[in-house]
Amino acid sequence: MAATALYGASSFGNWGKLAAQQALTQDKLLEFDTFGNVSLIHITDIHAQLKPIYFREPSINIGVGNNKGAVPHVTGSDFRKLYGIDDGSHSAYALTYDDFSSLAKGYGKMGGLDRVSTVINQIRADRPDALLLDGGDTWHGSYTCYQTQGQDMVNVMNALKPDAMTFHWEFTLGSDRVNEIVEGLPFAALGQNIFDAEWDEPTELFPPYKFFESGGVKIAVIGQAFPYMPIANPGWMFPEYTFGIRDERMQEMVDEVRAKGAELVVCLSHNGFDVDKQMAGIVTGIDVILSGHTHDALPEPVLVGETIIVASGSNGKFVSRVDLDVQNGRMMGFRHKLIPIFSDVIEPDKAITALIDEQRAPYADQLSEVIGKTADDTLLYRRGNFNGSWDDLICDALLSEREADIALSPGVRWGPSILPGQEITREDIWNVTSMTYPEAYRTEMTGEFLHVVLEDVADNLFNPDPYYQQGGDMVRTGGLGYRIDVTKPQGSRITEMTLLKTGELIDPAKTYQIAGWASVNQGTEGPPIWDVVESHIRKLGTVSLAENTSVTVDGV
Repeated sequence: MAATALYGASSFGNWGKLAAQQALTQDKLLEFDTFGNVSLIHITDIHAQLKPIYFREPSINIGVGNNKGAVPHVTGSDFRKLYGIDDGSHSAYALTYDDFSSLAKGYGKMGGLDRVSTVINQIRADRPDALLLDGGDTWHGSYTCYQTQGQDMVNVMNALKPDAMTFHWEFTLGSDRVNEIVEGLPFAALGQNIFDAEWDEPTELFPPYKFFESGGVKIAVIGQAFPYMPIANPGWMFPEYTFGIRDERMQEMVDEVRAKGAELVVCLSHNGFDVDKQMAGIVTGIDVILSGHTHDALPEPVLVGETIIVASGSNGKFVSRVDLDVQNGRMMGFRHKLIPIFSDVIEPDKAITALIDEQRAPYADQLSEVIGKTADDTLLYRRGNFNGSWDDLICDALLSEREADIALSPGVRWGPSILPGQEITREDIWNVTSMTYPEAYRTEMTGEFLHVVLEDVADNLFNPDPYYQQGGDMVRTGGLGYRIDVTKPQGSRITEMTLLKTGELIDPAKTYQIAGWASVNQGTEGPPIWDVVESHIRKLGTVSLAENTSVTVDGV
């Protein structure tokens, strides 16, 4: 089949162009012209968000090399123009950042796994043998997930009845706990690139693929876990496993399932979008890549050769439905919809609501305790290549509570937003800090070493080869300003590093007090970051943050 023979459509426009004053209905959100003979349902990067949340999309998402200016590296008004989205519409709120606070007050929260369940149930009512596939980053990111070692999410996800999942942050629960959970899962735990470290061989616990029969079609789902686990996260937590992209093995698995009669090959991936695009251009025979990790939400799939790549957002904001026409072992066409989970519009599944409340009940008092509030002009968000106000607040807390010159906070993309004038609860703090290596360390670094750290992280983000990118954002800095040219090679991107409290340039030979958290090094000492942030917010009472102008970006 030539690539031009593949036909497809996305029905995003049904809700994308509705003006602000028009009320959405559940029927309108879920409207779909059933197509072909196979349906896939994709969710990914939920990050343990059981309840509806606010989540602002990034204002800046820079692409480099061949991905400069290509989706998902398009934001704001450029994004709306690209997809024909009206300003002020529901989708402008769901998919872009402009006027987020005012639109959020009108359109309300998004997500909630009881609403996600309603959507899944309706798709299954229409297409009973639809496959539900979870892209990972599921058992991580909240107070209750931390306290239960992921059991809250496992219990709720099991009730949604997925057919398969793959992995990333799950492994930071530690391999013993991951193994324990996976052994009891009632669905497939897939990862063609998860290997036994000692023997450099595939593992029995994480098979590379699973076959499904749907719509009279033999479907192979191949799992692709996050490739860079021991680099981006503490390898000492899962020492018996190695990962990597493993293109050659992916090709072997595709060829193997095709030889076994697969008529449709689906890759359930946690590579990140640009890595998936590159892999699609190298590995032949994959029909659909369900992409995760970089939290991109795209109203239409991206076509690479004969492979469609679907991006379904994060934090439970969206569910993707993909209908496929598979004839004689060929994907002939597709129909796709990125379904926004407007929690005030979609009726919750009462059984799942009760199950969620049951998981949270033992911790209700802790979750709901009010620690402070945001000022009327301060939106707390995380996303964007260089700063987010949540991370500015975390850096301020590190500077103050740990008596440091400079603060470093990881450029992770998970964590809901808090609107201006909203109370900040303990749950809110944990939603942006919850991890199993939370120690807020205090150490000394020379100016020279600090420059090396920033350059290293910048290369993870701006190396023109996606296979050298790990999918996060730039490390957040407090007390430090700098200039970055994203077009330069590693070692020469970062200049004009400045200590903000004095205005002096960072001296390579001088030593500075650094506070940070989420170190991948074993034995890191310090109070957990959530305690540091809570103490800081209690002292402030009301959180007010000025615009962060400490980073100057060139080459965009």
